[in-house]
Amino acid sequence: MASNLNGKKIAILATDGFEQAELLEPRKALDQAGAKTVVVSPKSGEIRGWNKKEWGDAVKVDQSLDQASARDFDALLLPGGVMNPDHLRMEPKAVNFVREFVSSGKTVAAICHGPWMLAEAGAINGKTVTSWPSLKTDLKNAGARWVDREVETDGQFITSRKPEDIPAFSRTFIESLSQGVQRHAAA
Repeated sequence: MASNLNGKKIAILATDGFEQAELLEPRKALDQAGAKTVVVSPKSGEIRGWNKKEWGDAVKVDQSLDQASARDFDALLLPGGVMNPDHLRMEPKAVNFVREFVSSGKTVAAICHGPWMLAEAGAINGKTVTSWPSLKTDLKNAGARWVDREVETDGQFITSRKPEDIPAFSRTFIESLSQGVQRHAAA
């Protein structure tokens, strides 16, 4: 995945219970493409991943949600895992952080259960999205058109279903950010 995202700063909003592969693998792809990824969380120190059916690795929190602002980032990544977005959507600061990205028009990429945050932020009415299948009704009730696809892009939103979709999800996210860099460079 040859892209030049040098200078792009990507927020990864997560807390304990994030699906490990859905944070680590896109983060690695973004970092390899030249972006700077920053784990933002309501808590400081470390957050613990969920690895399929058991607790996984800890990840260092780079910035607390109290210190973070969407204006300091170029895009937002919302990893899934059932616990992660379920806890985050109960945190008003986390929901407002997502709303800041949405209102700014910046790219927001959400995988698996991550789109729950887009629904909580009131951001997907009229949008076409995908997710883990169990969120289908929730997302439709939030006004979205739900589709069963590896990756779906609608405006600023990039959504994906599950860990097996991570390569396509990461590629689409990086291509979207790269095109933004090219558009900006041409301006």
